[in-house]
Amino acid sequence: MSPLSAVDWLRIDETYAAQLSEKQRVVLEHREKVLALSAEALPAAQELLEVVLEDLCTKTGFNVGRGSVSCPDGRRVEIMRADPMLTLSQLTQEDFCILEKREEEHVLTAAALCFPASWLLAEKFMQPLVEIHVPVASYDENIARRVQRLFDAVRVEQPLWRFNALWYADPALHQPRSAHAHRDEKFSQSAKYLRSELQTIRRLPKTKAVIFGIHTYVLAEAVVSGLSAHP
Repeated sequence: MSPLSAVDWLRIDETYAAQLSEKQRVVLEHREKVLALSAEALPAAQELLEVVLEDLCTKTGFNVGRGSVSCPDGRRVEIMRADPMLTLSQLTQEDFCILEKREEEHVLTAAALCFPASWLLAEKFMQPLVEIHVPVASYDENIARRVQRLFDAVRVEQPLWRFNALWYADPALHQPRSAHAHRDEKFSQSAKYLRSELQTIRRLPKTKAVIFGIHTYVLAEAVVSGLSAHP
């Protein structure tokens, strides 16, 4: 994990229009599978929406009004504060998971997860961090304690970031997958796409909920090889 400048928390890149179009499709076809909000998480979700709207005011191509947002791809998104996760899913390339402290652990209490990387929101919703990371073999008790300390310690004024990178056979952004499913083929010799997530952690100032943001990149093997050849 490394410190993250607040201005880099939300990223708008050349795939914005394509990714938001895909998010619209996914929400239309699979809303109950990609959006989740517990009743007690509504204040945190609404606070997250306000923080995102404030941030988008500083981004080129956005015009944030009282009741709607004009986006760089020409869409106008209604601001639905009673349905914050839906609104968030239509504004940013990032997916968002809201985690709130329940006794000794942070629990996933809300999410807009249109681009899952081999996991199911239904299996992780309202689960603590330890259960969320099943079946990650390396997520042992030691790692679990360190991650929980990180979530406890993250400060409002200092977001954090990390990234991962895995090879996939399928370039699709929406890849739900049960924790109990066989997983070998994703990493076979046919895997020709590098999928990387820019993952951010930020604490909200009022509700103190922790926001786990996910900005997904997918690159073809040939593109990755070209980048490697030109450091």
